[in-house]
Amino acid sequence: MEFEEHRPLLLGLAYRLLGSMWDAEDVVQEAWLRWQGVDRSEIKEPRAFLLTVVSRLALDQLRSARVRREAYTGPWLPEPVLTSEAGPLDTAELRDTVSYATLHLMERLSPPERAVFVLREAFELPYEQAAEIVGTSVANARQLHRRASVRLAQGRARFQPSAADHVELVTKFMDAASGGDLAALTELLHEDVVAYTDGGGRVRAALRPILGRRKVADFLVGLRNKYGPSEAQVLDVNGHPVIWTRVARYRQLVAFDIQDGRIREIYSIMNPDKLRRLTPA
Repeated sequence: MEFEEHRPLLLGLAYRLLGSMWDAEDVVQEAWLRWQGVDRSEIKEPRAFLLTVVSRLALDQLRSARVRREAYTGPWLPEPVLTSEAGPLDTAELRDTVSYATLHLMERLSPPERAVFVLREAFELPYEQAAEIVGTSVANARQLHRRASVRLAQGRARFQPSAADHVELVTKFMDAASGGDLAALTELLHEDVVAYTDGGGRVRAALRPILGRRKVADFLVGLRNKYGPSEAQVLDVNGHPVIWTRVARYRQLVAFDIQDGRIREIYSIMNPDKLRRLTPA
């Protein structure tokens, strides 16, 4: 069945646009319903047709989601997904645009900027097709892509760490945090590190980002001292290693952005609604 052949690709597209696999699945299901109602003989390129339908549905949902996220309790962070469920990751661009740090940065973009950027970078659609999907001119689509690229580049490291370096740094962080080693933990953090905690009003969490190496290190060691060490493991999520652990009785996933060999951003997801899919072996 043609739709099922494209489903992983469509889920990957919708997830990159929405930052939520729950919402992505709703969009893909709606696209399936529309697929059932069209005359297939009139569709020359099913892949292009389905990418267009999913993109437009996701754009509509993203516009309303932005309003909800502005009223969210504390920082809103994307829903993490196991790398095995993130859709095709055959190219560096597909892998980069599903990384947790990139998804977080894409929240800064307007819906049209995000759509054009994802369609161009991850799915290599020509500007003509991206413009048609978004409902704008080709010239404006080029402008949207340029603006998105510039805004994202301002928050991203020029050189990404190797997979081995990423794992090593995450492992060192896990050991230092669980042992309450303030000095070792501080050494791993970038001078301008920022820590975000998403409890969604469901779990007690910091309501504002924590800024700076000393404050972040003190916050992490304070959590360890208050709740004690807990078992932790490394998972492969959004194409990178993350830590899966607990704070008190609540599950927590901790993802990282690494710059210059140190941890530049920490994303702690504690909202249970965003962790239901994660079922480590």
